[in-house]
Amino acid sequence: MKSIFRHRTFPGFLALALGLGVWLPACADQAKAKPEDNVLAVVNGKPITEADVRASSAAQFKQLERDYEMQKYQLLQGQLQQAVQDRLLDTEAAAKGVTKEQLLADIKPAAVTDAAIDAFYEENKARIPQPKDQIAGQIRQYLEQKGQFEARESFFKGLESKYKVEMKLEPMRTEVAAVGPAKGPEGAPVTIVEFSDFECPFCARLIPTLDQVKAKYGDKVRLVFRQFPLGMHANAQKAAEASLCANDQGKFWEMHDSMFKNQQQLAVDALKAKATELGLNAEAFNTCLDSGKYASKVSEDMEAGTAAGVSGTPALFINGRFINGAVPLEQITEVIDDELQRKGV
Repeated sequence: MKSIFRHRTFPGFLALALGLGVWLPACADQAKAKPEDNVLAVVNGKPITEADVRASSAAQFKQLERDYEMQKYQLLQGQLQQAVQDRLLDTEAAAKGVTKEQLLADIKPAAVTDAAIDAFYEENKARIPQPKDQIAGQIRQYLEQKGQFEARESFFKGLESKYKVEMKLEPMRTEVAAVGPAKGPEGAPVTIVEFSDFECPFCARLIPTLDQVKAKYGDKVRLVFRQFPLGMHANAQKAAEASLCANDQGKFWEMHDSMFKNQQQLAVDALKAKATELGLNAEAFNTCLDSGKYASKVSEDMEAGTAAGVSGTPALFINGRFINGAVPLEQITEVIDDELQRKGV
């Protein structure tokens, strides 16, 4: 390319173009056809435009855009963290009169003991198909790597506190309407929107975690429940409708807890029996459930979830920050604590 510019471009014109901030390939970008005007094919004299194709696969294109934005953000976040850590190392090394390599070499986790290996195996043996003596070496290696990671994290957290690091990068957020049965005040600084399926075992596992969240943060957190029954679960749709029928009588959370407590009893007859056990007006509840009164509301929730990127349950949006799956309490509280700190609460 250098030889082409040298022999075929007038130097004066090139200098003028660069001086004005003009670069010829950008003209093509500026003149790019809009999707509704960009004809991709013509069949029997009738055009098929880019807009037509995008409309027919809108959800897939939206997901691609979300994935792309997430990957960009993760790259930016990772590079920012590296830049911060590099600067902290430079500052600490200068203060102590040592090299950065010496600082990193001094980060040493505690030795992994046989007792730690035994404890890990006992805690996880239901998921480990091999006897302990066959897997002990791998467990030790895992715990050593985990210890090294945690020691490094602790080291940098100490430096962040010492040198007063203030992160300005805003987290990625997805706009999700907080509409539905809720616990907690509307003005809470943190709102968790949960998309869930009453027949999903992972959703049931998340309930104790969310209960711990409410116990820990009280009125600082508002939890909003939205429906996302998966097609793979035969009774999930009517269970979702049943929860909203119970909500008509002020007993959403009682029905919620009852259904999650026994996910094998979610057929319509069982749902009606639960309503009676909970003291609901049976006639009103049965009429509501049989009529499909809330089928469209369930569909609206699912459409909103899909548009926000939900593809499985449970899915949480903590002030718009997406967390997928039945994650540990620490992963949720880390986000909540960050949100409260950002709001100065």
